[in-house]
Amino acid sequence: QLQLVESGGDLVQPGGSLRLSCTASGHTLDYYGMGWFRQAPGKEREGVSYISHQGGPTYYEDSVKGRFAISRDSAKNTVYLQMNSLKPEDTAVYYCAASDRFYYTTSIYDYAYWGQGTQVTVSS
Repeated sequence: QLQLVESGGDLVQPGGSLRLSCTASGHTLDYYGMGWFRQAPGKEREGVSYISHQGGPTYYEDSVKGRFAISRDSAKNTVYLQMNSLKPEDTAVYYCAASDRFYYTTSIYDYAYWGQGTQVTVSS
């Protein structure tokens, strides 16, 4: 059974940076498309970024393009989300998720495995 654990969330000032990690156990991530989602209080969970299996194409939600970067390290069985130029509206719980669909998707229903989430708060 694939298990995902996120880390790296923190309180950061506007304009700051964070790197989130999503480490897997129980199975290699190489055959999964990986997504990062976020959910702010009172809002639906939304897709932020996606990287296809084996480090192929990447995709970003419009509001994070040019600021966030997703990557994966097969040797560490880990996916990262580098977040720069953070804004207060980036405040949310961030989740990583694994999909066995071999195409880009932001539908939460296409992701069978989820981490527990890590809190990111952007505030002065």
